[in-house]
Amino acid sequence: MTLDATLARVDQTLPQALDRLVELLRIPSISTDPAYREDCARSAEWLVNELNSLGFTASARPTKGHPMVVARHEGPGRHILFYGHYDVQPVDPLSQWHRDPFDPALEDTPNGKVIRGRGSSDDKGQLMTFIEACRAWKAEHGTLPGNLTIFLEGEEESGSPSLIPFLKENAAELTADIALICDTSMVSPGVPSIAGQLRGMLKEEFTLHGPRIDLHSGHYGGPALNPLREISHLIASLHDDQGRVAVAGFYDGVHEVPEPLRQQWESCGFNEADYLGSVGMSIPHGEKGYSTLEQQWARPTLEINGLWGGYQGAGSKTVIPAEAHCKITCRLVGDMDPADIRRKLRAHLEARLPTDARISWDSDLDGAPAAVMNTDRPEFEAARKALSDEWQREAVIVGMGGSIPIAYYFKSILGMDALLIGFANDDDAIHSPNEKYDLRSFHKGIRSWVRVLDRIAG
Repeated sequence: MTLDATLARVDQTLPQALDRLVELLRIPSISTDPAYREDCARSAEWLVNELNSLGFTASARPTKGHPMVVARHEGPGRHILFYGHYDVQPVDPLSQWHRDPFDPALEDTPNGKVIRGRGSSDDKGQLMTFIEACRAWKAEHGTLPGNLTIFLEGEEESGSPSLIPFLKENAAELTADIALICDTSMVSPGVPSIAGQLRGMLKEEFTLHGPRIDLHSGHYGGPALNPLREISHLIASLHDDQGRVAVAGFYDGVHEVPEPLRQQWESCGFNEADYLGSVGMSIPHGEKGYSTLEQQWARPTLEINGLWGGYQGAGSKTVIPAEAHCKITCRLVGDMDPADIRRKLRAHLEARLPTDARISWDSDLDGAPAAVMNTDRPEFEAARKALSDEWQREAVIVGMGGSIPIAYYFKSILGMDALLIGFANDDDAIHSPNEKYDLRSFHKGIRSWVRVLDRIAG
């Protein structure tokens, strides 16, 4: 009966919960841009005040970057740690937004109401589902659920430079029996999903240097090395015509998907045509011989994220540029080692440099291996049943194409498995203009956490 009463309170107080989310979304906590440093601190303080008002002992902990929010409630049962992040991505290109990214609003769409604004899905809307579940729980039970710590990061969208030192320095306080992470999506709308594995990440950036200075293309066009032309050759060498990465040894540590798991993925409700069609594609363009889900969840990738050089202004400038630049990310799976992949990628490109060209690398970029959870733990089945009850369809354990380094660090530094449960949809446009979060995801996300806590917090 207490569970039913708590769920009923969630329903009754949804307008107030939505008002609080909108208030948080108005704070432009862009962590990668120093101009928003005070806004990141303001977002952290807003969360601290909310958590203290619920009965947590919460504080914003200073780091060399943005604050970490830690809130504690001691109670009976296993120690549960919840993680989310309050920082958001930049909003560029601003011209493609239909409204001010930090003036969030509820909008009607053909698929129902959505909350439009930067951070609505990634990750403020998601972390607030858990906080609102705690609020409803306390209102009905008179106390917060169990033995609980909430940990909210402010640098997830900018590489988490303070995260590892903070985890190591505060390991005794943050180590719990299991972690809950709400920064993921559902495999298909209305299909509750628990991520059992995530791809890792390697970031790389380089500059290809050619002539000593920019050159007049009439005087030097022909005999001069053109870095833009040469970098295009280098980039083209990274993949073969089957979509496989052509760097020697790149697939060391990659494992094929076991057939039972492959069959489970095939029946999980994923609609390939909808997934591709929502972003204007008709067929998958990745590694041949693998399904879209395998490409997204279980295969490594090497992507070109930025490529530029030369004159970028209006009109033309007849110049051969002295430099060209490239940004690359690799998604890693299985036992792939980021440091090993970095060595192999650099060796591949350096071996193909033409005479008179040299390459310089950004030495301040991070990488993290893939994270694989122990899904045999009883908490996974308990959470799966709780989600199935709420969404009225079987919850599935899936892979995730994205990289959430915190899941790996929880495991490698604190020795914790994590339940990765999120309620985002693939069309939420996270990191893009017009980001949104379905009102249904927000509402049922709160209800879902109430049910999960009911099953695992004791």
